[in-house]
Amino acid sequence: MALKVENLEGNELADDYIRKTVPQGRWADAWDLFKSNFLKFVILNLVVFVTFVPGVAVMFIRTNVYIASLGLTGPFNPSLTYPFNPSTVGLSESITLSADLLFFSLLIVAGFIASIGISGAAYSIKRMLNTHGECTVKGFFHGIRVCYLSTVLPVTIFMLFMFSTVIVGDWMNLTIVTGGNKAAAITAYVFVIIATVLVGLFSGWLFAVGTGYKVKFTQLFKNTFVLLVGTPLQTVFMSAFTLIPVWLFIIGGIVRTISYVLFVFLGFSFMLLSWTAYTQWVFDLYVTPNIKTAAEVSKAPKTEKQLAQERAEEQKRTAMELLAAGRSELIARPIMPVAAEPAVRIPVLTFTRADVSAAADDRAKLAADVAAYELAHINDPVYAEYNKLFAERERALQSDSGKKGKKSKKISADNLLK
Repeated sequence: MALKVENLEGNELADDYIRKTVPQGRWADAWDLFKSNFLKFVILNLVVFVTFVPGVAVMFIRTNVYIASLGLTGPFNPSLTYPFNPSTVGLSESITLSADLLFFSLLIVAGFIASIGISGAAYSIKRMLNTHGECTVKGFFHGIRVCYLSTVLPVTIFMLFMFSTVIVGDWMNLTIVTGGNKAAAITAYVFVIIATVLVGLFSGWLFAVGTGYKVKFTQLFKNTFVLLVGTPLQTVFMSAFTLIPVWLFIIGGIVRTISYVLFVFLGFSFMLLSWTAYTQWVFDLYVTPNIKTAAEVSKAPKTEKQLAQERAEEQKRTAMELLAAGRSELIARPIMPVAAEPAVRIPVLTFTRADVSAAADDRAKLAADVAAYELAHINDPVYAEYNKLFAERERALQSDSGKKGKKSKKISADNLLK
């Protein structure tokens, strides 16, 4: 499917580096980059992990402090004895719902802090992919400056839908245990999960376009939608591949322990590298080919402004050629064309003094005709402009020799220093 993205060509966000060609393909280059810059990815991951600490702390307090402390109060308190026998139907679900309302709201706020590390690491990894391993501390902070807003936007959008999914799930559990409408609750939960997955895919592309190109807000969303719709299967597959550290965490057991270590040292870098390599591969396919060849550009219709610019450039080239050649008398003054018949009678092998006198008269007449022709045509544009060109050049050189800092005039064929 041909993707029609707009305003991406020539607007790549690459302020502090020059993009290099990929010699062996995007995927092979990404794998070589990962192997040869392993330590850099570990360092980047540790920096990102630091910005995720507030979010981790929020979830730890929710599970191990807030909810656990509620088990020591109210009807869960083992010190309560007969005749106290309060109803506990839906109480656990209500506690979970109230806890999630509080702590997942705080998790959205923690996303603003996590976006600091994500933006810097994403820009650094994109720079490494496009320069074959260049990564600097200055580049990391530059990435935060230019990519933070483009990162916090998709992160916040996704976290809002994640918050909705959790709350609707808690509400579904509460509805089921209290005898409410199970079908409606389950249906709502299924729909919000589907919406969250779709928004997650959209947010991934929103993040890729925002951190990769300088585009306006409306074009950012439009191009994101086009790229998502144009590559649905590839996006789903690469999203699943990118989230391998998350799948390991969900499995549990010893695998979860491995996932903890992976997240601390390599998880975030792996996900950013996988997703950036994929999106850059898509950009290579659909954005780079939009660069037209010289033949296509020359055949394309041109505006009046472009035509005027071309004429000015042609005049400049002509003027420079004339300057390089130097002033020529053959061009500076009119020369009478050669007549079909000889203007001077040529004496035969034997001639008299009268013949010599006639030839002298013809030469004098020819010189007068040449002078008259020159006088008659000296003001023709072809000669006047040529002589004006060099006259103004000499005056400009004389005036500029004693006036430093004077602004140069535009060079053209009509007026070299006009």
